[in-house]
Amino acid sequence: MHYKTLAELQPLVGQELGVSDWLRVEQTRINQFAQATGDHQWIHTDPERAAGGPFGATVAHGFLTLSLLPMLFDTGFQVADVKMGINYGLNRVRFVAPVRVGSRLRGRFKLLSYEPLEGGAQLVVEATLELEGSPKPACVAETVSRRFV
Repeated sequence: MHYKTLAELQPLVGQELGVSDWLRVEQTRINQFAQATGDHQWIHTDPERAAGGPFGATVAHGFLTLSLLPMLFDTGFQVADVKMGINYGLNRVRFVAPVRVGSRLRGRFKLLSYEPLEGGAQLVVEATLELEGSPKPACVAETVSRRFV
């Protein structure tokens, strides 16, 4: 979804802002995340051992799933007059279902609050990371960001 101005979002509190494109989570991305963070737990990085584990395959790190939010936000909704955005934090995060290698995710974004700031606004957005074919989402997070025009 495309919005012309940040101010257009203010009356949309409680409503969906947009839905992202699907993103496939491949083993290469999982391995790169493990390398970057030092989290090499076998359920993420050893496909042979993970095949006999609790998920039947390797799974993405929960924090990898969370770190995909900026990419998913970008295809979920855009605001034309925003020149800069910063992550301000998270209010709540839950990893509801495992993301098996090869799975596809997409973000569904609902605006929970809009607080005007000098030169912009603080947004609290509920991000639900849907897991294709699963009745449960992979992750639900309340993100707090500041966007400036």
